[in-house]
Amino acid sequence: MSYQFITQATLPTAHGLFDIHVFEDTDDTARDALGNRKHEHVMLTVGLPTADKSKIPLVRIHSECLTGDAFSSLKCDCGPQLNATMQMIQAYAKNGGCGAILYLRQEGRGIGLTNKIRAYALQDQGHDTLDANLLLDLPADARTYEMCKPMLEHVGVDKVKLITNNPNKIDYLNEIGIEVVARVPLLVGVNPHNEAYLNTKKERMGHMIENGL
Repeated sequence: MSYQFITQATLPTAHGLFDIHVFEDTDDTARDALGNRKHEHVMLTVGLPTADKSKIPLVRIHSECLTGDAFSSLKCDCGPQLNATMQMIQAYAKNGGCGAILYLRQEGRGIGLTNKIRAYALQDQGHDTLDANLLLDLPADARTYEMCKPMLEHVGVDKVKLITNNPNKIDYLNEIGIEVVARVPLLVGVNPHNEAYLNTKKERMGHMIENGL
């Protein structure tokens, strides 16, 4: 699978000014692991590319979450994570750093919006986020990360400080040739509606959530 840069522009936000870059599949017939047509992916950057190769950018890989990112759902921590990351990167840039958010169109850990809401319905019946997917005969996590390499290479990045609690993302980046020199933990948006969800990610999916739960 290959991806290409399409266009970019400036994007003023409530957190500060970013550059927004759009990438898409070069193969018009490209499909994801479930057979769905793949979408465009977006990267927000500050201070990239940079001529100073000693600067290691602060980076987050954030998979699309309509319910959390757009509707402020309390069932997950996605919206608070996205907003906190935007703030962190802006603060890092003000101190001479640079950074990027890779916003990947992989709704519901890659199962799509409709299946995600079906999984929510099962969660309403008492199943956890992992079992809900499995009961629908769907993978626990269908996301892929091969698009991260061309996105980061577009702005000259081959080493990152990765904002994540998910060890799989560290492994995936290292496997595709992006060196993760440090992990930056992120625990925000914890509330009574998502405590069980976060505990499942910690206890059953191996996420590195060290405290606060």
